[in-house]
Amino acid sequence: MTRVIIVRHGQSTYNTEGRIQGRTNTSSLTKKGSEDALRTGQVLSNIPFAAIYSSPLTRAKQTAEIIHNQLTGHPVPSVEITDYLLEVDLPLWEGMLSGEVKEKFPLDYSVWKERPQELLMTISDANGTRDHSPILSLYEQARQFWQHILSHPSGRTILVVAHNGINRALISTALGIPPSRYHAIQQSNCGISVLNFSGGLGEPVQLESMNQTQHVGDILPSLRPNHQGFRLLLVRHGETEWNRQGKFQGQIDVPLNDHGRVQATKAREFLKTISLDFAFSSTMARPRETAEIILQDHPRVSLQLLDGLREISHGKWEGKFESEIDQDFPGELHRWRTIPAQVQMPEGENLQEVYERSVGSWQEILQTAQSQNLAIGLVVAHDATNKTLLCHILGLSLENFWNFRQGNGAVSVIDYPQGADSSPVLQAMNITGHLSGGVLDKTAAGAL
Repeated sequence: MTRVIIVRHGQSTYNTEGRIQGRTNTSSLTKKGSEDALRTGQVLSNIPFAAIYSSPLTRAKQTAEIIHNQLTGHPVPSVEITDYLLEVDLPLWEGMLSGEVKEKFPLDYSVWKERPQELLMTISDANGTRDHSPILSLYEQARQFWQHILSHPSGRTILVVAHNGINRALISTALGIPPSRYHAIQQSNCGISVLNFSGGLGEPVQLESMNQTQHVGDILPSLRPNHQGFRLLLVRHGETEWNRQGKFQGQIDVPLNDHGRVQATKAREFLKTISLDFAFSSTMARPRETAEIILQDHPRVSLQLLDGLREISHGKWEGKFESEIDQDFPGELHRWRTIPAQVQMPEGENLQEVYERSVGSWQEILQTAQSQNLAIGLVVAHDATNKTLLCHILGLSLENFWNFRQGNGAVSVIDYPQGADSSPVLQAMNITGHLSGGVLDKTAAGAL
């Protein structure tokens, strides 16, 4: 496995002014940006990196250098500068305020927001006049970076320090998120994301976590400018005894174990200052108890239960260990791990059935938030349920099911910036720092 830890640069002068940066190099870190880079280096300090890559632009190089100076306890590689990590190229907009771009280029700005893959800029340079596609070029650049670093032997941990746009493209090309969904994920200043590659680009990859910001003092990523909709916090239930043992539970109603209650309590402490307006849970005991523990600090919020959020039915697999499933159903566990959307659980469900009922419940939650003008809601469910919802949110096939990690007690953040009918934005995924104290997910994966 190759682990890649991706960091966005710290706050820059252009960030504070609300200016389009692109590849302009006139922006540098603010005092806060430098302080946050220092904190990022401290939280990464004990991870043994085999290589460190940075964009050549000043704001990223400064961030990489500050982080590099905090790495201790093992041989620390030097920072390698690469043009593969340059920010998205927006030559006609660089240095302009977002409002100025919207006013001067209204049609292009609308395309940028709604169909970013279709944006074209006509530019003139030494090679003549040509049409430039910022997003399609950026995605090709990201693919080239992955091909470059994944050609090395696996088993390494790599640090990447770059920018919002290229970091989104890196995550998207790894997972297969199309350029049309460029705005569907976000990267905060000094936000940390973790990808685990089993081989080269196109081979199985897992997004372990995305856009962690707790180390810089932001419990959750901040709301984007002009946010007028609502935010959902998607949580996986705490650990059960069957999770710990690695036994498939599915729709057998196994309660939390003591460790699971501790995890739920840590999630409660993590979210205690968040102003929750509403809460939903699967009808099953383990997510319901997790939600009830979290809501102890939100006594005015009543918990609503939705049967569509329950865990996948594994049918005859339920109550069995992997070794027993392999013996009783030869080859089926391998198919589940490699082509999950094609597996029909014996006397149970397939992923399409889980998708239809979980997305149906999700839509019900969206309409509740919209109709009652609510701002922040809690949704507690299960591993498979959450993964199918993440596929839905990012417009991915159910064959991408295993691309997402969901630790027991982990929190993901999904915004609907303009309400229920707007495109969702995955702001953060699988936050587990409140459980482990670090940036890596140390929760037991367990069986579903």
